[in-house]
Amino acid sequence: MGDGPHAPNGHAANGGVEEKVDELRRLMGKADGDPLRIVGVGAGAWGSVFCALLQDAYGHLRDKVQLRIWRRPGRAVDRATAEHLFDIINAREDVLRRLIRRCAYLKYVEARLGDRTLYADEILRDGFCLNMIDTPLCALKVVTNLQEAVWDADIVINGLPSTETRDVFGEIGRYWKERVNAPVIISLTKGIEASLDPVPRIITPTQMICNATKVPFDNVLYLGGPNIASEIYNKEYANARICGTDKWRKPLAKFLRQPHFIVWDNSDLITHEVMGGLKNVYAIGAGMVAALTNESATSKSVYFALCTSEMIYITHLLEEEPEKLAGPLLADTYVTLLKGRNAWYGHRLAKGELTLEMGDSIKGKGTIQGVSAVDAFYQLLSQDSLSVMHPEANKSVAPVEMCPILKTLYKILIKRELPTESILQAIRDESMYDPRERIEMAQGHSLYQPSILGQPNRDANA
Repeated sequence: MGDGPHAPNGHAANGGVEEKVDELRRLMGKADGDPLRIVGVGAGAWGSVFCALLQDAYGHLRDKVQLRIWRRPGRAVDRATAEHLFDIINAREDVLRRLIRRCAYLKYVEARLGDRTLYADEILRDGFCLNMIDTPLCALKVVTNLQEAVWDADIVINGLPSTETRDVFGEIGRYWKERVNAPVIISLTKGIEASLDPVPRIITPTQMICNATKVPFDNVLYLGGPNIASEIYNKEYANARICGTDKWRKPLAKFLRQPHFIVWDNSDLITHEVMGGLKNVYAIGAGMVAALTNESATSKSVYFALCTSEMIYITHLLEEEPEKLAGPLLADTYVTLLKGRNAWYGHRLAKGELTLEMGDSIKGKGTIQGVSAVDAFYQLLSQDSLSVMHPEANKSVAPVEMCPILKTLYKILIKRELPTESILQAIRDESMYDPRERIEMAQGHSLYQPSILGQPNRDANA
């Protein structure tokens, strides 16, 4: 991988790759003999794939780059997953040979027979992410002690769910108290929280990280895009945006870019981060509609029109120039509806194969971030202090009153007072606005509420 033609050993020709490493090392003030230390925190599907991409691209430059990934110890792999894993290993000759070379194959045989228990951190060392067993990755250096993993990191990749980011980075912040130079943090997380006091506003994972670690906001970036982790590792062409200040986003975009994974850069960090959380809300509903209508293309298109009009309405509350977000938001929404875990979750809920009592952390999928995002967006947009004018009632209402799908998802997923079938009633309501009218409402009124995104958005300018 990299910028040049492929060398016989499978790595890109070392010139272009090494130049990218040397350029980033210079920018970070690394001395000769002191490797650039890149640490992944969290080993879900995207976090693991992101680290594996970097390991594939730069892992052979051991004197210049060292990569490791942290995940919690002790998560056992159940017997059914161990059996499936064994089948995958034997179906891939390259994986089988690698495990035999590493003297690691026997434990998978024993686990297949039920003679031993495998653990998630153990199989990750061999390139198997518990949330994405069907896509073997390269071998990774796995560390289960958080302090050991992060204390001297130059670049940290946040692959944690948003619901865990604050606590884990709070612990990391204690380990960094004595640091002279702040690390650079790239957050992959799509999720938000709502803070209602003293004014209603969104808190994003990058803001949680800054607050917890005291790392300057200029050193924290967000990377997101319309991507499915397993497809990216299998070299399906994909693109993403890295958002943050000029100093870091442009050199990191160059460092992360690969022939099949194009990374653009943008200064608008917080807004892109929030949009990544917003599409997860509506993806859950899309999965429900697909399941309840036996994959009716007509019903799914009706839902898509209505949910995108709500998203456009919400972006007008969040952004002074929302039109520039339309492309990235719709692309991310589209891929999530096609193959994302949030749509999958909504589908399984509607089919009765999952229940809300099972929680939002699902075996083989990880955390369904859309559930907490539904709660956060509903709480935020229910605040009277953000009220908007209702076009027909001619009175002020909370913004959520203009978002019937969001209201219904909240009553299904959070309040648990409606069945999943209610999502169909929401999109078939005879009093429902034409989606075009909601968009015209958004465009025809000054809805922008800068306080919702908070002050850090002003610090992320180019």
